[in-house]
Amino acid sequence: MPALVFDCDGVLADTEKYGHLPAFNETFAEFGLPVRWDDATYAEKVKIGGGKERMASELPDADADLLKRMHLAKTERFRALVAEGRLPGRPGIHRLITETLAAGWTVAVASTSAEPSVRAVLEHAAGPDAAARVHVFAGDIVPRKKPAPDIYLKVLEDLHLDPSACVVVEDSGIGVRAATGAGLTTVVTVSAYTGGDDFTGAALVLSDLGDPGAPATVVAAPAGVRPEGMVTIDTLSQLLATNQEEAR
Repeated sequence: MPALVFDCDGVLADTEKYGHLPAFNETFAEFGLPVRWDDATYAEKVKIGGGKERMASELPDADADLLKRMHLAKTERFRALVAEGRLPGRPGIHRLITETLAAGWTVAVASTSAEPSVRAVLEHAAGPDAAARVHVFAGDIVPRKKPAPDIYLKVLEDLHLDPSACVVVEDSGIGVRAATGAGLTTVVTVSAYTGGDDFTGAALVLSDLGDPGAPATVVAAPAGVRPEGMVTIDTLSQLLATNQEEAR
């Protein structure tokens, strides 16, 4: 049976600009640190996989215990923003998760963000019933974070998936490198900070997944598959078939 795997941040919801960035800045203030990231700075920070790792890039002399406490505080702030409804799901997320689950596909989320944050975003984007049927792989469960392929290799191993029957939805260049590094067909939905990323290796790049009455814009279609208005199960199946044909 085929599988659909989503990244979380920037894919399920536009979490970076409206969730993680303010949560980081509020946490820096809470801990009395003279650090505040603006949009331009954070556009660079998102190229680093993992929240603790982003903090460490700004605070190289901070010890592991401080970074852990700061990250826990930041995660709670982020979850509060999600609970307040500040981060609605991106177009097509609820629809495509519901459709693929109904068709018997395996659906998962693979993210380097903290698991409580990922589960909160997933539940709001997909709805609690669908979210309960989605496998979640998040946080520090692999030795290397994206752009290393480790998180996707773990998804494949733990769920006993065939890489040739698995589609990943990512939003960033490091995400594409991680997914394609694991041999997976990759779709990109560009998010707030990733418009200038290198998506080499992706089979399809779009503005979003699209919904009825709100069509997606195709940015690039290297695999030759161009959905009409929105990404559907048929789109995903065509991408898999094309990838399998090219692999022969």
